[in-house]
Amino acid sequence: MSAAEILGVDEVRFIEPEFSALTDSRHNAILAATRSDEGRLLLDEHEEPLALAFRGSDGWIAGSFLCRNPSVALIELFENVNGEIFQEDRAIWAGAVREYFSNALVAHVPPSIDDLNPKRHGILTDFIDSVWGKGKGETCIDCCCGSGVGSAVLRDLGFSPLSYDNDEYLLSRGLTEKRLIPKETMWIDATIASRYIEPVPKGVAIMAGEFNSFNQDMWERITSELCKVTHETLITVGTEKEAMIVQEWGTAMDRSVTVNENPADPLYDRWVCHLVTK
Repeated sequence: MSAAEILGVDEVRFIEPEFSALTDSRHNAILAATRSDEGRLLLDEHEEPLALAFRGSDGWIAGSFLCRNPSVALIELFENVNGEIFQEDRAIWAGAVREYFSNALVAHVPPSIDDLNPKRHGILTDFIDSVWGKGKGETCIDCCCGSGVGSAVLRDLGFSPLSYDNDEYLLSRGLTEKRLIPKETMWIDATIASRYIEPVPKGVAIMAGEFNSFNQDMWERITSELCKVTHETLITVGTEKEAMIVQEWGTAMDRSVTVNENPADPLYDRWVCHLVTK
């Protein structure tokens, strides 16, 4: 279902300009300033607020509380208008919100050039299958997903991808090619991913790096955030030196880390780091 359908309206727009803004509490004040005579409150399965929507002069406008809490002013506004209360599972609402912002991204951001190696899908499929086998529908994060080949592979293997990247042009390409699915995709900064994602069983970061003196701190934060939200993590890099660095990071995070060479892909995923919560 779409966000509008869940809220019981024909059409809705979000007060937040993009998915990454869902953590910004300043949008509470903007939404609370809406002149309205009708509202919708959406609760999750535990009766915690998921969203508030108000009908203004130019239609319905909503704020989502997946990543922040509503303000007192917003609750008071709802109490002072003709309001209805709806309920939906948090996971379903999260998918609808991701879908809304992914569709907006595709509508406004031109896709990057598609330079995907046609052999890449098969190579990645064999690799992930050799480590995890077939999935049973469990969520698997695709960190720094790019244009989505890893997500497509995870989906084909039976996992449920949750994909994110900070490059909107690559995301637009992946969504256009349908390697990425709108309800599974987020345009966010991977160095703060845990602000947007609850822990899931598995995650991958395919073709991480290349590490250098300018970006190594960033990649350490990306790795740390990925490990915060996954129990078991696969990270591939191009060189043994990079693999040893990832091993150091994982060990410092109290992860059990194994490193193996992957000769099947000498260019992109030559070294594989497998990090598991102890």
